[in-house]
Amino acid sequence: MTGILEKPVEIYGKKINNRIVFHPMEGCDGKRNGAVDELTRRRYLRFARSGAGIIWFEATAVCAEGRANPRQLYLNEETKESYAALLREMRELAEKECGFVPLIIVQLTHSGRFSKPNGTPEPIVAYRNSHWEKGKENQPYVIAEDEYCDSIPVKYAAVAKLAEEAGFDGIDVKCCHGYLFNEFLSANEREGRYGGSLENRTKLYFDCIDSVKNAVSKVFVTTRLNACDCFPYPYGYGVNDKNEIDLSETKVIINGLKSRGVELINLTLGNPYLIPHFNRPCINAPEDGKIGMERIYSVTKELKSAFPDIKFIMSGLSFEGENALDYAAKAILDGVTDFAGFGRMTFAYPDFYRDYLKNGKLEKNKVCLKCSKCTELMRNASVAGCPVRDSEVYMPYYRKDVLKK
Repeated sequence: MTGILEKPVEIYGKKINNRIVFHPMEGCDGKRNGAVDELTRRRYLRFARSGAGIIWFEATAVCAEGRANPRQLYLNEETKESYAALLREMRELAEKECGFVPLIIVQLTHSGRFSKPNGTPEPIVAYRNSHWEKGKENQPYVIAEDEYCDSIPVKYAAVAKLAEEAGFDGIDVKCCHGYLFNEFLSANEREGRYGGSLENRTKLYFDCIDSVKNAVSKVFVTTRLNACDCFPYPYGYGVNDKNEIDLSETKVIINGLKSRGVELINLTLGNPYLIPHFNRPCINAPEDGKIGMERIYSVTKELKSAFPDIKFIMSGLSFEGENALDYAAKAILDGVTDFAGFGRMTFAYPDFYRDYLKNGKLEKNKVCLKCSKCTELMRNASVAGCPVRDSEVYMPYYRKDVLKK
């Protein structure tokens, strides 16, 4: 059954060697100017030798004020060469170790509500949201006025051009997990050109996709998209007044993406800050992780059924542990998804796919434990990695930045 994972597929005229995708997992370990640092390089070289068909480079800021933390990657003229050097090294290593070069996509982002460019909250929001802001009402919120929104597509275009020059294969215009573009999708009460109607709420997102497409000639444009926010109505999009998931607006958005030539969508849902177990089912959560997996499965299945010509990437698969690749293969064979996306597993066990190809199974004592310690590191302003499976590097950070606090 798992032979489907090794079956190549073509997108954007490019052959992808297999169905394994390494999700954009932020390491919070870049240099202060946004360049690649040593821990960044270490992670991506481990990913390069993994055998994955697609490596989705983590959230990379398009402007200083939109960085989620002081060490978030930030692509600019000063830092471009650090990315180019890493990409060259990744491709050389992948060719040597795996016999092929993976597709490498960069995720461009504006963190919006979750911006902390100097280490403390400096949120730039689409609108004030009492559900999201509960207990944080006194943060220095700045509403992104229409004039500011008008300037953002230019920023995306400029950074997209740098990404092309650095050597990325594709560009992800990020629209998920409560960051700026995703937040605009629920801006029903906002006035002006960017709020109210769905056409207005998607304007910034689509304008940036269009600006990126116009700025580049050798790379393709894709997106990581929240299928639904899963917040109680009316605090997010993709949920009806009965608090049921309703993908009707999501389908309109995907039609808009399809009309813009988007062939690949990396699907996710929820919000890692408030309901992390919705997009990363885990242990010690408010609900059984199996419920979370069923939700991800059904959402992905509904959208794939509605858009059979679009290639989709499924999320949450690390929860399945040593059975993850069997689960992923069945989902692909059943027509639920086209690619299997892995996030936390890549921190814990970057060689999982190579081990599977070699031994026919994953090693139980190496797989992700779904303990969320990687997220704890990130939330405590540390670097992110697996302090359990990659303990020599990350346990000292966990002791210092999490346990001592």
